[in-house]
Amino acid sequence: MRYEALQKAGAVHWTAQYRFLERLGAGSQSVVFLADRLGSLDVSMRVALKLFSPLLYPDTDSYLTEMAQTAQVAMKIAAIQEDHLLDVHNFIESSGIQIMVMEWVDGFDLKYLMEPERLRAAARAAGREQWAHINDVVVAAGPTQSRLKPGVALHVLRECLSGLAVLHRANIVHGDIKPSNIMLKRTASPKIIDYGSAFEIFRPRIQTAWTPRYAAPEVIATGKFELNSDLASLGYVFLELISGRSPFDEVKTKAEMLDVKNSLHDRVEDVLPRDVRRDAGLVELIRGMIHADCSERFSGPDDANLSPAGAAAAHKRLVLGDLSSEYENDIRDWLQFVPSAI
Repeated sequence: MRYEALQKAGAVHWTAQYRFLERLGAGSQSVVFLADRLGSLDVSMRVALKLFSPLLYPDTDSYLTEMAQTAQVAMKIAAIQEDHLLDVHNFIESSGIQIMVMEWVDGFDLKYLMEPERLRAAARAAGREQWAHINDVVVAAGPTQSRLKPGVALHVLRECLSGLAVLHRANIVHGDIKPSNIMLKRTASPKIIDYGSAFEIFRPRIQTAWTPRYAAPEVIATGKFELNSDLASLGYVFLELISGRSPFDEVKTKAEMLDVKNSLHDRVEDVLPRDVRRDAGLVELIRGMIHADCSERFSGPDDANLSPAGAAAAHKRLVLGDLSSEYENDIRDWLQFVPSAI
C-alpha cells in the first residue's frame, strides 16, 4: 500500500544530510568542501559543496538577490549536460548561507598539475622507462613550471573549447577561466569548474569577480565582458600550459598588466619554446585567442576550434606529421603518478 501511495503522491520528501570531509579551497567569495551526501541503508555519495560568503554584500537582500542569479545561471548550465562542464546538483540553504551542491571531480586542477614539485614527484613514482615516455609525449619541465607537449595541450584546449561553446550558445559567460578552474580528471577528460562568476551576458552581476592575470584586456580596462572575453582567458591558459611560464609573472600593477596584454599578441613567439614557435599555425591560434582587440579575436569557441586557423587544424597537422599520440591513454599514465592534494 505504501508503495502505491508514494507513486500517487507525486513527490518524495527526504532531508538531505552532508558530512564535510576536507576543505578543498577558499577565496574571498566562498569556500569549497569535499563532502559525503548521506542516503538510506548506510550509503553515501561524494560531492563538492560551495558555501557562498555574505560578507561582501551590504545587506541580506543584496546577498540573496545575487545568489538567486547565481543559482539560476548554475541550473541553466546543469541543464546543458555537456561533458566538459561541471555538473551542478542543487542549490540549498543552511543557517542563511547559500550552498551550491556540485559533482566531485576525481582529478587535479591545472594549476596544481603544473607546479614543478608535481613533476618531480611523478618522476620519482614512475619507472625510468615509463617516465621517459611520459616526459617525451605528455609533460616536461618548463622555465618556471611544467609544460604540456603541444598535442596534449591541444587536447585540453579543444575539450575546454567544447565546454565554452555550449555556454556561449546559451549566452552565458563563465567570467573566471584560469588554470585552477580547469580540472583534468583521472580519465584524462578536462572539466571547466566554478560557476560563481558566471552570468548571462545581458544580465551582469552585482559583484564581479575575475582574476586579473587571466582576464581579457577589455575586462581589466572597463570591468565589462564580451562573450569572447572567456576566449582570451582560455588563450592565456593555453599559452602558459604550452610554454611552461606565464608572461605576467613580473607584472605588479593593473596598468602594467594592461600594457602587457595589449601587445602580447604581437610578441607570442618571445614566450614560446623553440619547438612550438616553429609551428606558425600554433602561433596564429594563440594570437587569435588573446588578441587585445576583441573584434580581432576568434569570434567564439567554435571559431577558435574549427576555423582554418583553429585548434582542430593544428591538431590535424600533428597527426599528418606523425607527431600525435594516444593522448587520453598517455595522460592517464601520467596522472596515476601525480600525488593527490587531499
